Amino acid sequence: MATDPKAGETLPPPLDSTSNPPSLFDGTTRLYITYRSPFAQRAWITRNCKGLQDEIKLVPLSLTDKPAWYREKVYPVDKVPSLEHDNKVIGESLDLMKYIDSKFEGSSLFPTDLTKRDYGEELWSYSLKFIETMYSALNGETVKELGPPLDHLDRALQKFDDGPFFLGQFSLVDIAFIPFVERIQSLLSDVWKHDITLGRPNLASWIEEMNKIDAYTQTKYDPQDIIAYMKTRFL
Repeated sequence: MATDPKAGETLPPPLDSTSNPPSLFDGTTRLYITYRSPFAQRAWITRNCKGLQDEIKLVPLSLTDKPAWYREKVYPVDKVPSLEHDNKVIGESLDLMKYIDSKFEGSSLFPTDLTKRDYGEELWSYSLKFIETMYSALNGETVKELGPPLDHLDRALQKFDDGPFFLGQFSLVDIAFIPFVERIQSLLSDVWKHDITLGRPNLASWIEEMNKIDAYTQTKYDPQDIIAYMKTRFL
């Protein structure tokens, strides 16, 4: 199961096909996830960074034995993450991150500075290409093909000098990338004995700083389980 250091939150067991649904659309805000999904992890990190553990209930689902009621009664797309809020359900991880940041209390996770906002939107869009490249590279010359996008991230991290994050200070952009960098780092180290931070000092510093953020580390899944799953699916 997912680790939970310093968070003070008891993580519930995943619901499977034998589980009854919660009292749907009863006014409770629910974030549906699977513990292994990097897309769901994005929304989960955002929720934690905003301090919304009490306002947004975590509802984990079994990845291999997902309950039918989720598709039938909650989210017909049948993907995670999704958010049940104000008698509606919305999905897609990038959309959910912005929704949670803008619709709930707590400091904004996106800067007001126009230069940073513009660059943030540029990186936001690039995250889609990064993920596409990441998954396609797993079926090719993985280390070689992932070099350019990882170099791009390393260069992007030196754009602002007021902090070690993409926009200087921690933001939604960091949340958008970290679940995928986390998985690539673990997989390349295990399978190819390759360290993605070699020659990329900004990336190395960023990963180090990200791992100091409890709102992120509490969402990290067992790396050996992730490696085994990615080997089975992609390699």
